[in-house]
Amino acid sequence: MPAIDPLPGRRLYQVAEPREPVTRVPPHNIEAEQALLGALLLNNDAFDRVSDFLRPEHFSEELHRRIYEVCGQLIRAGKLATVITLKTFLSGMELPEGVTIQGYLARLAAEATTIINAEDYGRAIHDLAVRRDLISIGEEVVNTAFDSPIDSSPRQQIEEAERKLYAIAETGRYDGGFQRFSDALTIAIDMANSAYQRDGHLSGTATGLKDLDEKMGGLQKSDLIIVAGRPGMGKTALATNIAFNIAKAYQFELEADGSRKTVNGGIVGFFSLEMSAEQLATRVIAEQSGVASYKIRRGDINEDDFRRITEAARDMQNIPFYIDQSGGISIAQLTARARRLKRQKGLDLLVVDYLQLLSGSRARSDNRVQELTEITTGLKALAKELAVPIMALSQLSRQVESRDDKRPQLSDLRESGSIEQDADVVMFVFREEYYLKNREPREGTEEHIAWQTEMERAHGRAEAILGKQRHGPTGMVPLAFEAEITKFSNLAEEDRFPERM
Repeated sequence: MPAIDPLPGRRLYQVAEPREPVTRVPPHNIEAEQALLGALLLNNDAFDRVSDFLRPEHFSEELHRRIYEVCGQLIRAGKLATVITLKTFLSGMELPEGVTIQGYLARLAAEATTIINAEDYGRAIHDLAVRRDLISIGEEVVNTAFDSPIDSSPRQQIEEAERKLYAIAETGRYDGGFQRFSDALTIAIDMANSAYQRDGHLSGTATGLKDLDEKMGGLQKSDLIIVAGRPGMGKTALATNIAFNIAKAYQFELEADGSRKTVNGGIVGFFSLEMSAEQLATRVIAEQSGVASYKIRRGDINEDDFRRITEAARDMQNIPFYIDQSGGISIAQLTARARRLKRQKGLDLLVVDYLQLLSGSRARSDNRVQELTEITTGLKALAKELAVPIMALSQLSRQVESRDDKRPQLSDLRESGSIEQDADVVMFVFREEYYLKNREPREGTEEHIAWQTEMERAHGRAEAILGKQRHGPTGMVPLAFEAEITKFSNLAEEDRFPERM
């Protein structure tokens, strides 16, 4: 008689009879390890061929790990690593009965490979170690999925697995090292040729702000760009304007393999750690439609405003602008998500709003300056890895408010040491109008008349102050700012107008 399912529609799993466990030995190659260590003992120059990517932990045998580690310590200290010099440091190692450490080392040297093959053996050992790590991560993923903690979500488990996988991919890579200067020259000339053919003749991605592009040459690949300012200056608005300009200008051409190559503008990823995606979208709609964002939020619009909003929204439907509104994420999570976006959709600019809302991987008790150092170092490394500019927003300390001249400087950056050191560009956003508005004198006085004159001069003007730039000059770039729609644009100077008849 068939068993009755007490819960209809639920699949029953039948427990199989216990069988003898199948023992699978993790991949390893003892002979390759012995051959490499023997070559190293005969000729210490073999160490230089493998030390760039091979670590002691890549060896499967504990004895081999210790031998390689001691060899490395001796060679780096400028000493010889031989059978005779090594035995002193390995006397405490456990060996099979009847085997001495000197005898084992002598056997390694006798059966050594040549130095010519050392790198190939090293790569084989490294690759097998990576396979063992992959097996370990796979087992951990399975075990965690079966018996996960209550406070651990599947998304967190996926991100943790991604982090570990990428850590394996980046640790011990052997595709780095020196390259010929002629190869670097070829890349530089190709970049110059691309800049010559691109609109505006920029080597980097155009921001859509002409004066800023002239000063910076566009946003350069692999650069970490810090945009800093006090609250109310408009740093989020500037980053949003630039990001949208780039996404709107996106053009591509198909490569022979079917992939897309960006020829203008770019695909943008925006980490909005402070504002929701809806708030960010409202800002962009206000900027593009010309309808004030506070009117859109309150519904205080007429028929003409609504038409402009819908037209702007229709034009923006297909632009490659991707928003992640998760709050309180770590630098490891941000890195994993940025890599995923690059792999799945492509990526030409990454924006982080803002730096101080990210957390590091260290414990909360650690110093915040050390945590921020980890974050800025991680962002710079990510910019180089993905070959895209990363624009990260940053708060400024309150000491700006205590000065007569409110224009910010590098020393005003919060925990400025790591930010200033890791950044390729530090850009401050400054609006004198904001400070003037907050200190209006009493009406009817001479001070009020002078204040009005100052307000007229500062109205609608902003400054992008380049406090640091590795690839170009520092200085101030004047911009126009429309506060109601939070829009930065090129400032129309008198000398740019056509001559009057």
